[in-house]
Amino acid sequence: MTRRVRVRFAPSPTGPLHIGGVRTALYNYLFARQHGGDMILRIEDTDSMRFVPGAEDYINEALAWLGIGIDEGVREGGNYGPYKQSERRDIYREHVHMLLDAGKAYIAFDTPQELEAKRAAVQNFQYDASTRLEMRNSLAMSPQEVQALIDQGTPYVVRFKIEPGRDVTVHDLLRGDVTINSSILDDKVLYKSADDLPTYHLANIVDDHLMEVSHVIRGEEWLPSSPLHVLLYEAFGWADTMPEFVHLPLLLKPDGKGKLSKRDGDRLGFPVFPLDWTDPKTGDRSSGYREAGYLPQAVINFLALLGWNPGDDREIFSMQELIEAFSIEHCSRKGAKFDFEKGKWFNHEYLMAAPDAQLAELFKPILTQQGVDPDKFGDDYITRVVALVKNRINFVRDLWDNAAFFFQAPTTYAEKDVRKRWKPDTPAVMQQLVEVLQGIDRFDDPQHCEEVVLGWIDEQGLHRGNVMNAFRLTVVGECKGPHMFDITSLLGKEETIARIKRGLNSISLPADE
Repeated sequence: MTRRVRVRFAPSPTGPLHIGGVRTALYNYLFARQHGGDMILRIEDTDSMRFVPGAEDYINEALAWLGIGIDEGVREGGNYGPYKQSERRDIYREHVHMLLDAGKAYIAFDTPQELEAKRAAVQNFQYDASTRLEMRNSLAMSPQEVQALIDQGTPYVVRFKIEPGRDVTVHDLLRGDVTINSSILDDKVLYKSADDLPTYHLANIVDDHLMEVSHVIRGEEWLPSSPLHVLLYEAFGWADTMPEFVHLPLLLKPDGKGKLSKRDGDRLGFPVFPLDWTDPKTGDRSSGYREAGYLPQAVINFLALLGWNPGDDREIFSMQELIEAFSIEHCSRKGAKFDFEKGKWFNHEYLMAAPDAQLAELFKPILTQQGVDPDKFGDDYITRVVALVKNRINFVRDLWDNAAFFFQAPTTYAEKDVRKRWKPDTPAVMQQLVEVLQGIDRFDDPQHCEEVVLGWIDEQGLHRGNVMNAFRLTVVGECKGPHMFDITSLLGKEETIARIKRGLNSISLPADE
């Protein structure tokens, strides 16, 4: 009988969710949706010393913004909870005792100082079958000594007893069979009495089994912990229900030399987190893709292709198209360079495809920040402005730089354009142009206005480029922007003529002309 596909994304609330973690969540989500399965969000908060307030809420908000849906979790509920590991202490304690009773684990009382002294005295020291009898643990002590220490409240850990000399094979759907000899593994700590919490190794295995996880898609390269997890499944007698493993390649620095880090983003000017994050301890702020102006669909599309390809030359995918096309077989085994410039390209493509009205709504807060009242201009006007300039932008915030003149008449004029476009005879020509514009009756028709103005230029034997660039300079403030008559049709006759007259009063020839 085929198992139902159930995957889990299991971040630790120790800080903001890294973009590499987002990709792991995405691949899990795509795989689950493609197979009609379940996506679980499990919060692995067993490391109480590294817990950061607000991190769990950040994780949920980031996944929601990106459209990565969760079927079971702390917020969503489900039949396999609790979904926060700190709330599963009784479950882990029960399984620790199962291993102890079966002789698969043992109690160790070694202090951090004793362990450090041993490492200093023994080169490449490893707590394993060759050294465990030299240490302070239940294998080297009598049951009475062990119980006495426990009764005294002596802190202890529970270690997994790994038998040496065995080849342990892990089957990975991406990498095939990988075999590691158990002799290189140390007796990992599974539980700490100090905080009554398990370590990652035990908690993961117990939770994956009890939550009936069918596939573990991890955002990490091959680690020795995977054979350890195989041995733990066997120790519990769960070998037949062991999930399939997938170890994804790392996200690499843009130059490919090492794992992508926050410092790379700070140095090169791109986010490595989905949302803005402010460290509650230091107050340091890290930028996020949402606040930087990326659309969530663009981020998803960009990340999906970092370590996976569809097998053809397609680049633009909706979430549904990604679900239909995704396959583990087409994931790369090698790390993927984080090409942040490609991320900008994706955002541009999605902005171009977005409805103008949607972008206009996103533009309104920016207008307000710039001291412009959106209500003064109206939704239709703002939407038409966006339609004219959006092909020039990579981010919504770029709209202001490309469209400010639609909302504020220029008060300064680009010096380089004045030098190049404003000649001694220009003021007289602009005065004549004002008269021509005043005589146009269908001013809101760009094509009609263009025919009238260009016809006049040709009749007068003037140079089209000289006249039109000077015209643009007075209206826009510099020689850039969309088609000139698209601009004037939006501004209207009165505002267009007022700007020309203001330019005539404000622009003067450079002193050296």
